[in-house]
Amino acid sequence: MKIIIHDLNQQEFMALYDNQNTDVTVISDNGTIRKCIGCFGCWIKTPGKCVIKDGYHNMGELLSKCHELVIISKCVYGSYSPFVCNIVDRSLPYLLPYFVIKNGETHHRFRYDNKFTLSVHFYGNDITKAEKETAQALVAANSVNLNSIGNKMYFHNSLQAIKEVI
Repeated sequence: MKIIIHDLNQQEFMALYDNQNTDVTVISDNGTIRKCIGCFGCWIKTPGKCVIKDGYHNMGELLSKCHELVIISKCVYGSYSPFVCNIVDRSLPYLLPYFVIKNGETHHRFRYDNKFTLSVHFYGNDITKAEKETAQALVAANSVNLNSIGNKMYFHNSLQAIKEVI
């Protein structure tokens, strides 16, 4: 399964992606996502599932079934847009609360033995060099934390440029 997480409105997304493949899960802002409250209920009370029941509680399970994760986000100070940040935060159930040392860094252990490719498409017509460097470090860290098989990053000046790559 391929997962596409994006912060575009429906019309913008449909103009970019018209593939009718049924093995694609699209996660977009329907106005109902709540912020992670840091309760760790996804580890203690309901292992593997977020305790907030707003339609985004199963992000860990979804990631466990995907082979490709595509993120399309406006570049906001070298990071994801608020909606995409919320989705990444709400993906915490994908991990276990236990730690392991990798390359001299502390990381969570993985709940699932799943690896997927990660590609991130940042868009904006005024992305600075510093923002690009910050975004590259963020995506590299996300790649390690989510156990992805490498990552690809793109910076686009326009939404139309994304269509040529996805």
